[in-house]
Amino acid sequence: MKIQLLIPYPLKTAPSQRFRFEQYLEILDKNGFQVKSQSFWDESAWQILYCKGFYFTKVIGFTKGVMRRLFILFQLSRVEFVFIHRECLPVGPPFIEWILAKILRKKIIYDFDDAIWLSNTSAENKAIAFLKWHRKVASICKWSWKISCGNSFLASYALQFNKNVVVNPTTIDTINLHNPSRFIIEKKSNPVIIGWTGTQSTLPYIISLIPILQKLEQQFPDQFRLLIIANKDPKLSLKFVDYLKWSIETEIQDLSKMDIGLMPLTDDIWAKGKCGFKALQYMALEIPTIVSPVGVNNEIIKNGIDGYLCKTETEWLRVLTQLIEDKNLRKGIGSAGRKKITSNYSVVSNSSVFLDLFS
Repeated sequence: MKIQLLIPYPLKTAPSQRFRFEQYLEILDKNGFQVKSQSFWDESAWQILYCKGFYFTKVIGFTKGVMRRLFILFQLSRVEFVFIHRECLPVGPPFIEWILAKILRKKIIYDFDDAIWLSNTSAENKAIAFLKWHRKVASICKWSWKISCGNSFLASYALQFNKNVVVNPTTIDTINLHNPSRFIIEKKSNPVIIGWTGTQSTLPYIISLIPILQKLEQQFPDQFRLLIIANKDPKLSLKFVDYLKWSIETEIQDLSKMDIGLMPLTDDIWAKGKCGFKALQYMALEIPTIVSPVGVNNEIIKNGIDGYLCKTETEWLRVLTQLIEDKNLRKGIGSAGRKKITSNYSVVSNSSVFLDLFS
């Protein structure tokens, strides 16, 4: 059977794609599926998409993307499944999806891992926010054969429009990628490395912890450092902070430098749609993880057993203090966290769920 992937970005570039379906491409091949992919943005457009300026180049990239989507409609006669991640076009109504479902009668598998029916446009895309057409998500759900949602909150939305909804969590390759035995880094007792990874759009979450981290600096001078791994330096007002520019080549090695992983969130409807990706990465690498008790985080972590759920400043300070002071506690929580990911959120444990999308 043939599968056509219609995705926003080139393969091996965007985290949402890498950890939601790209990890399963080899498994699909071994199970007899022939898979082809087409991204809306090509490599050159992707390189400058979230950079300021380059307006002419972005318009050219957008035009090429629209043309690719139109041409692909004439190449799907022998394709049984069309897997759409998030949307076919980044703006406007879902006319490509409508043609696929109503004219070409293709089995659409619609995949999303954020509350994309809500308006949550990044600063870089404010100029075209009014064109996003967020309400199209409901229509695509109605027209789809199956819907693949990253968590139960997203699934509850999709179920309003379609009964064939599958909770397909974002997963980690605990064997070939997030495997601590492959990235052995000698960690000293001091300073303890408290880490956070993300993108410029999620930087406000770690900024919210600055008052807590400043108190820790006073309590533990020279005993810990904050490591930020992102595509933009946040230039935080802290004494002991290091920045590493995110790179796919060094991603796992850089994460492995952490002794404690942070995932703060605001308690709002957008955050409830998130799939806990940072927590999954930390835990898979045996990094003791502290998260806000929002959305799927409450399902991923059992508080005090394989990670920590912290809501108030007092809770964050107490848990961070315990972990900074107790190396054995860090080791025990980290080990339990990896076991949780291996059992519940790994490619191996979730392969049957993913394959069932195409049955």
